[in-house]
Amino acid sequence: MSSFPETLTDRYRRFRNRHFVLHADHYEELATYGQSPETMVISCSDSRVDPETIFTAMPGELFIVRNVANLVPPYETGGQFHGVSAAVEFAVLNLRIKHLIIMGHSGCGGVKTALDQSAAIQTDAQFISRWMSMLDQARISVLASHQNSPQAVKQEALEKEGIKQSITNLRTFPFVAEQEERGRLSLHGAHFDIKTGILTVLNHSRGIFYPL
Repeated sequence: MSSFPETLTDRYRRFRNRHFVLHADHYEELATYGQSPETMVISCSDSRVDPETIFTAMPGELFIVRNVANLVPPYETGGQFHGVSAAVEFAVLNLRIKHLIIMGHSGCGGVKTALDQSAAIQTDAQFISRWMSMLDQARISVLASHQNSPQAVKQEALEKEGIKQSITNLRTFPFVAEQEERGRLSLHGAHFDIKTGILTVLNHSRGIFYPL
């Protein structure tokens, strides 16, 4: 049997002694009364991009789902398992969140796979290839409009188009569309640049990202 990672054991002890003890009342309140976050963030699984760190959030403030390339599939009730859809449903209908943010980032490996499909084939990444197929149309659009651009520019363009696509897919969920139409839910797009630490957010009417 493998032992629990020693580095994580040490970090947990530091958390318990330096953080938890100082905020014990807050944790007790969360345990007693449950969570009531106003914001949900769907972000990438990438270890370099942590929403709680970026937004300096305390436990209970953000409802977070992380997956490869921060994607939301379109609404459908077939198949068997719908992790992202279940989380969106719970956040919107049970937690009654007010804001739902799709947050992408620079240098996304999933988006790189979507842009260069041979990368997935070389590693026999059947799950990633299928998941990233949600960006097939966006990839075609980006390649057509950036024919002479460097690969890095194409990559960033597809990262941002992926954010827009996920927002479009969110609006195919009847309960999301209804809450947005009633003014009870706002959908947002954001893109974090790992190197500079700059967060840009989507202007829906203009379809462009601008820095906060």
